[in-house]
Amino acid sequence: MGRPCLILGVESSCDETGLALVSLPGRGAPQLLAHALHSQIDMHQAYGGVVPELASRDHIRRVVPLARQVLADANKSMADIDVVAYTRGPGLAGALLVGAGLACALGAALDKPLLGVHHLEGHLLSPFLSVDPPEFPFIALLVSGGHTQIMRVDGVGQYELLGETVDDAAGEAFDKSAKLMGLPYPGGPHLSKLAVGGDAQAFDLPRPMLHSGNLDFSFAGLKTAVRTHLVRLGWLDRPDLLAAPEAQPVLSNLAASTQAAIVEVLVKKVLAALKSTGLKRVVVAGGVGANRSLREQLDRACARRQIRVHYPELHLCTDNGAMIALAAAMRLQAGKATLVSEPSFDVKPRWDLAAI
Repeated sequence: MGRPCLILGVESSCDETGLALVSLPGRGAPQLLAHALHSQIDMHQAYGGVVPELASRDHIRRVVPLARQVLADANKSMADIDVVAYTRGPGLAGALLVGAGLACALGAALDKPLLGVHHLEGHLLSPFLSVDPPEFPFIALLVSGGHTQIMRVDGVGQYELLGETVDDAAGEAFDKSAKLMGLPYPGGPHLSKLAVGGDAQAFDLPRPMLHSGNLDFSFAGLKTAVRTHLVRLGWLDRPDLLAAPEAQPVLSNLAASTQAAIVEVLVKKVLAALKSTGLKRVVVAGGVGANRSLREQLDRACARRQIRVHYPELHLCTDNGAMIALAAAMRLQAGKATLVSEPSFDVKPRWDLAAI
């Protein structure tokens, strides 16, 4: 049996530059050898959100040094690489082109094939790198940035969309509500931190589409309700008042109430998906999957129903190269990878996961 296939994964879809090396043995599960990540959070904080042009320029600065770092960490050389996998989409067009550019350059220089990976498939499969990997089939809750989706997953590439957001996603609801409260970018983690110790019943916030009869989501109305409460308090667009010590207990209650509304909708929709499909396993992936309240409440609800829940390791919840290399490895292993020998800058800023 020959040596394992070595896959370099490149992630550059938004504001994190991630590189990783995954080894695919002839038999057995893919193994993560090394990964490196640079976050642009500090750079974008001054603007209150991601600036696409700045994101692209920073990816250009980081991507080659990070590639060298993961190769050194894994004690490998460029010549050892067998496949270069990169995030083809969805994401910011300019940012995606940086990762595709590196992949195309390496593919041409090393005469190695390329594999474009769907960003959300990377998130969806990332729990397979955890100490408690799932088994097919399962229900997947994808809560990553502007995406909130529930899918039935029967195998690699076998994805059935059961429900998705019709406007703001859960991550956007966290971030936009946090911004209204005067919290720094990215707002979601800051809102969750502020919610600790707050009264989740203090503010009567809506649970949009909770009783819609389907598995779709809508969080724009929740953000509007948060804004309405801040207007009534006289604090909207008043950073001086939002930062005042006497405002902190009230904001803590508002943050807790906001988080509770989002988590309740996510948990109940997942339970409805499990009931309708009869499946007994759940995967939660994406940045919001790191939210402690979501994990606690979903674990509790699923334990009562004897349902297994799987998450990525915390450091792999946000965008990273490991999930891209892993998705490529699992597609190769399943015989569902379309390798490309001719370098192409064909990125897809919009790309339907269920259609790949």
